[in-house]
Amino acid sequence: MAHSKTKNWIHLIFSTKNRIPFISEKIESYVHDLLKQELRRLNCPLDSINGMPDHVHILFLLHPQKSLSDVVRQLKGGSSHTINDGEVLLAKFSWSPGYAAYSVSESVVPVVRNYIEQQKAHHADKSYDTEFLDFLQAHGLEHSPEP
Repeated sequence: MAHSKTKNWIHLIFSTKNRIPFISEKIESYVHDLLKQELRRLNCPLDSINGMPDHVHILFLLHPQKSLSDVVRQLKGGSSHTINDGEVLLAKFSWSPGYAAYSVSESVVPVVRNYIEQQKAHHADKSYDTEFLDFLQAHGLEHSPEP
């Protein structure tokens, strides 16, 4: 019996520590490029990335031999280490310890891609907190605050 290769699309969302708006327009492409490089190193093909000064949304294919938690740890650790070594900010940069990750079926990838690409317009009238709570509610999930 042949196995069909299932693509495991992931919509990953994580924020800066204490939601400090570290990711200014000045360094946004730099931060996104670092995250892209980490995904490349992990053999997790990127579809889209975007965000706001205090959080990022990433749509990517999870490599079948990688765990999501390992990918997130490498994304956050590698990028924050490089940002801090590069001295692009006066303050110490770090990501929050938590994240949200949603499995996305192939048929919905274009919808999620569009949602990620429209982050700036979307957040013109909706805060990160409101967006996050709406997202949880839409997926029937309960909110558990970060420690």
